[in-house]
Amino acid sequence: MMEAENFGLHPNSIMRKKIVAGNWKLNNNIEESRALAKEVAALVKAEVSADVQMVVCPVSVNLSTVAAEIDGVENLALGAQNVYPKASGAYTGEVSAPLLKAAGVGYVLIGHSERREYFNESNEFLAEKVKAALAEGLVPVFCCGETLEQRESGVHFDFVKSQLTESLYDLSEADFKKVVIAYEPIWAIGTGVTASSDQAQEMHKVLRDHVASKYGQEVADSTSILYGGSCKPSNAKELFGKPDVDGGLIGGASLKARDFVDIALSY
Repeated sequence: MMEAENFGLHPNSIMRKKIVAGNWKLNNNIEESRALAKEVAALVKAEVSADVQMVVCPVSVNLSTVAAEIDGVENLALGAQNVYPKASGAYTGEVSAPLLKAAGVGYVLIGHSERREYFNESNEFLAEKVKAALAEGLVPVFCCGETLEQRESGVHFDFVKSQLTESLYDLSEADFKKVVIAYEPIWAIGTGVTASSDQAQEMHKVLRDHVASKYGQEVADSTSILYGGSCKPSNAKELFGKPDVDGGLIGGASLKARDFVDIALSY
C-alpha cells in the first residue's frame, strides 16, 4: 500500500496535485458498482492525464469489488466514504482505518456535510477520525462548508475556518501536509443551485490563507483544496480555472462514468 504522501501532493509544493474524487454515496449494488468501476477505469486509463489523481468512493460493502476493477490504473485510487476512529472493538456497524487499508483504500472522506447533519458528527470527533486515518497511511479528504443561513448572515468565512481549526490544527505540519481539503457549500448541494466560480475561488482563498496563518505559506501552497458543490462537466472548466481550486469532490455526476471523466478532462 502506498503511503499517504504519495496520494495527495505533488513533489513540487507549488504545483498542487489535481484531484477529482467521486462520492457515490448510498448508491449502486455490487454489480452496478462493478460495472461503473470497470467503465471508469477504462476511461481513466485511456483518456486522463497521469497528473490528475482520480478517486472513487463506493459504499463500504462494495470496496473490495471496486478495488479489483480499478487495480492497475495508476492514477485511479479507491476511497471510502467514512471511517471510525477506533482500530477495533465493540463498535457494531463501524469500519476502522486498518480494515479500510487492508481493503485497498487510499483516501477517506471525513466530515462530509451529510455526516455532520444526519449523524451529528462534531469537529472534535472528526479530529479523531483524521488522526486515525493518518495513522494508517490513508489520505483524509476533510470536508467543510456552510449553510445558506450562515452565508446570508455573513458568518460563513469564520464558520468554515473554525471547522479547520477545531478538527485539523492539532496536527503536526508533517501530518497536515497529508490532508486534502474539500469545500462543499451546503446550500449548493442537491439544490440545483451552484456556487459561482468566483464564490468558490473566494472561499478557497480564505481557506488557503487560514492554513497559511497556522502552518505557513509553503504548506498552504502545497495543500490541495477541492470544490464539492454540484460540479458538472458543464461548469468544471470554469471552476478548475480558478487559482485556488485544485479539483472536485463530485457527487451525482460521478455515478455516470462519462460525466465523471469529462470533469477530469476539464483541466
